[in-house]
Amino acid sequence: MTNKNNIPQEAFDWYDEYAHGGIDRRTFMKKLGSLAALGYSMTLLTSALLPNYALAEQVSFNDSDIKATYATFDSPLGHGKGNGYLVTPTQQTGKRPVVLVIHENRGLNPYIKDVARRLAKAGFIAFAPDALFPLGGYPGNDDDGRAMQRTLDRAKIEQDFIAAAQFLKTHQHSNGKLGAVGFCFGGYMVNFLAAVSTDLLAAGVPFYGTPAKPELRKNIKAPLLIQLGELDQRVNKSWPEYEQDLKTYDVPYQMHMYKNAHHGFHNDSTSRYDQKSADLAWQRTLAFFNKTLGPV
Repeated sequence: MTNKNNIPQEAFDWYDEYAHGGIDRRTFMKKLGSLAALGYSMTLLTSALLPNYALAEQVSFNDSDIKATYATFDSPLGHGKGNGYLVTPTQQTGKRPVVLVIHENRGLNPYIKDVARRLAKAGFIAFAPDALFPLGGYPGNDDDGRAMQRTLDRAKIEQDFIAAAQFLKTHQHSNGKLGAVGFCFGGYMVNFLAAVSTDLLAAGVPFYGTPAKPELRKNIKAPLLIQLGELDQRVNKSWPEYEQDLKTYDVPYQMHMYKNAHHGFHNDSTSRYDQKSADLAWQRTLAFFNKTLGPV
């Protein structure tokens, strides 16, 4: 992978703007092309910024310690039905804590599936729903997935994830304690699930996610482990207000700001990935879930 230190910061900023709908692909590529005068090749820039999911498999779906499959759930207030990637430890004994894994704004891509496998490898039952299921599921590339997710009703997507959380919490092998971890849009969704009900989540780990609406925040009771990248100006500007509300409502929380880390620093398929920060954030995530959800 191209060293991120070789790429100007504005390229990362443009990608973030593109990935979140601020500019279209044509404008994004035109902006990248402006760096050619500085000696950067388009091949170098696009290969570094756009995901390569071959780099994102840390736990194989064939790993003997886990079993990966798919499960469908009812979502009467959402799109009717939902579907997701369910990963369980093969050494299933008794009840276990369960963790909902929530993808970015582009559907259930290979990176998010791998995160679910990592959790199951660590002893949790993990479930990663695909918001794009009503449209046929993740299409195989992030550009189309992002465009598809934008066409869906946001309120119905939120209801689908509430239904997914309830489905997982009541899984036959669940100990009744539900955690949630999410990235970008998924980080927002973790904050939302913590705020939409006082007793749905037992713990939440939003990675670089914006908060739920202010009027919902009084409902937050679950402890939160908030993971932010120092260079993520778009998300970080929402943090001071959110932190004040967490203090006002006496929510137990920890926030970690990872130095020189970009939005998306945990995603190991692009040059925004920061291995040192990602590894530390993941160690903290597992320790937090072990503490708040019970032993695996």
